Amino acid sequence: MPLEDFIIAVLCCVEEMWHESPAPSRLRRRGFPPKLSDSEVLTMEIVGEFLGYDTDQKIWKYFRSHWRHWFPALGSRSNFARQAANLWFIKQLLHQQLIQKLGAYHDPIHIIDGFPVPICHFARANRCQLFRGIAAYGHCATKDETYKGFHGHVIIDWSGTITGLIFTAANVDERISMFDLLDGVNGLLIGDKGYISEEVKRYLRDYMGIDLQTPLRSNMKDDRDPAFVKQLMKVRRLVETVIGQLSEQFHIEKVRARDLWHLTSRSARKILSHTVGVYLNRKLGREPLQFEGLIVD
Repeated sequence: MPLEDFIIAVLCCVEEMWHESPAPSRLRRRGFPPKLSDSEVLTMEIVGEFLGYDTDQKIWKYFRSHWRHWFPALGSRSNFARQAANLWFIKQLLHQQLIQKLGAYHDPIHIIDGFPVPICHFARANRCQLFRGIAAYGHCATKDETYKGFHGHVIIDWSGTITGLIFTAANVDERISMFDLLDGVNGLLIGDKGYISEEVKRYLRDYMGIDLQTPLRSNMKDDRDPAFVKQLMKVRRLVETVIGQLSEQFHIEKVRARDLWHLTSRSARKILSHTVGVYLNRKLGREPLQFEGLIVD
């Protein structure tokens, strides 16, 4: 669809979800209401993130330069950034509303994985003051390097819809953090080798109705059907596709915040933007994760 239609579709989607969500009717208890409506701010954030503008400043400059006639109440950058950050809870509510609409929680198959979110590389760790006492040292297996920062944990359904995303300190065990993502999940849960644990597997099966399946290490005996294991690995690649989109298009691995409040707001709008893309693709009869070609000139 043309970019103009995409912006309109996102605004309509935001308005529809806002009316259907349990969001409070009044967000501010004092002061003057903002000239730019909250729906407009959310639309600008979602569209900006989808186009690859991952900072408040870049989103603000893009819309001020190209779409000021559509958003005439757009004021200063600082007011836009403050209003966007204050809507972090609404972004989470709208995301929950959207995945309910997509039926992602009821999918019988979910896939979970993690990815590094470095604040700085090991060489600069001692001089880095950001998130002191919160971030920790971790290891990125892909790049084979130690970093200081966070570890992202994401869970998706069979279609690639993100049902949960959290950040933990980089040294937190994935098998512990995964429990924060399993509300409403049932059926088959596919993870990588980092989730191997007979104790966790047994607990998930007995108390949560979840069948955790992972590849095994080379020194472990695997009694499962080789065809099943092969299919398991094929399905697991879907979460790698989603993480790749979050990293390349939405820059999820870039920490451009200085406190947890802004980090929460930024991550919330990224997964909301990704999920809106999935939702619009589904409505257009396209593959859910086929973001390329969704917007045409």
